[in-house]
Amino acid sequence: MAASSAPRPPRPRKEPQPLVIPRSAAEEQRLRLERLMRNPEKTVPIPEKLNEWAPRPPPEFVRDVMGSSAGAGSGEFHVYRHLRRREYQRQDFMDAMAEKQRLDEEFQKKLERNKMIAEEQTAKRRRKRQKLKEKKLQAKKNKLEQKKQEQEPDQSQEQASSEDDEEDSKEEEEKEDDAEEPSFVMGR
Repeated sequence: MAASSAPRPPRPRKEPQPLVIPRSAAEEQRLRLERLMRNPEKTVPIPEKLNEWAPRPPPEFVRDVMGSSAGAGSGEFHVYRHLRRREYQRQDFMDAMAEKQRLDEEFQKKLERNKMIAEEQTAKRRRKRQKLKEKKLQAKKNKLEQKKQEQEPDQSQEQASSEDDEEDSKEEEEKEDDAEEPSFVMGR
């Protein structure tokens, strides 16, 4: 008793928090976050995912088999009704699980089908781009060959150098033409 008569130091009192009634889900979420952030060292309770409800499996061996004998008591009907309800519930659950599994399989098949269609479209567009690119390169090569054929071998060096300059400028123009035209012009 002597130990309990010693004066205790006063406990630090927490400031009373004003009562705030949340008016929306966002406000309620904000209040919860504020409460969690008051003490960051405190562990946060994360609820575990609840297991899906499943009916109790049927008994492997039934001892009290109900028959249609004339001596059945009035209490047997309620037991029978309870067993029947539980069996119907179990069958409904199995049907629901089979339906869910069927829907999941259909969804996965649909995802695979959509993925294949998207890949086919991508490959088709890739082939089209590649073909266009090759066509441009072929046209460029043909153009250069025509220019070479048109040149005469006995031309002077000055004409050849001026034509080279023209080819370089045309190639630069073609490179600029390869770029897409802007759909709009800023500053006008």
